[in-house]
Amino acid sequence: MTKPLSGQVALVTGASRGIGAATALSLARLGAHVVITARSQGGLEETDDAIRAAGGTATLLPLDLVKEGEQLDAVGPSIVERFGRLDILVHAAGLLAKLTPVAHIMPRDWNEALAVNVTAAWRLIRSCDPPLRAAPAGRALFVTDSVANRPQAYWGLYGAGKAAQEHLVRSWAREVASLSPLRVILADPGPVATNLRSVALPGEDPATLRSPADAGAALAALCVEGAENGALVGV
Repeated sequence: MTKPLSGQVALVTGASRGIGAATALSLARLGAHVVITARSQGGLEETDDAIRAAGGTATLLPLDLVKEGEQLDAVGPSIVERFGRLDILVHAAGLLAKLTPVAHIMPRDWNEALAVNVTAAWRLIRSCDPPLRAAPAGRALFVTDSVANRPQAYWGLYGAGKAAQEHLVRSWAREVASLSPLRVILADPGPVATNLRSVALPGEDPATLRSPADAGAALAALCVEGAENGALVGV
């Protein structure tokens, strides 16, 4: 039986663990060849092992979005040069930085958080826009968080980054809406038992939360079914 994403190529950031790794695995199970990127080589190898065990294929791309973010400018063209296409982009990487009063945010924390939560999204759009527009049914999916639209005390740094990413992504969605089959989607998986959440809320019982595997499967399904261009989708 032909898998729904057979022959397609997907790029997933934050793929060494959590939602990113689970989404990459789900995309591979659906037939896509997955280019997985994160700063942890060991984490990427674990994701690759899981993908291969499931009968899928992956290409590893270790990349630190804080220190090497400019390398994203070449990612889209490099994937096309190697595989001839790019059909799916999933930006799942995120950086919590520190939960602190806005007046106490330090410049280093500001720069690092925005490098991952905003600047990386901008660079990925610049780099991947041409092949995604050219794909028969391109999908670009950006993982967001409700804090972007519902500000909370001490979450200003993380929330500002997610809010800026949402605005950027929605603008891009409007720009491509009438020019290409590409669908650009914002997806909020809600509370998930990830390392990021355990750091932010250490007293929370992870057993009460959604698993990364479940969230990843839902995000991968959006890459098959699509959604309204520019939509913010809860999955």
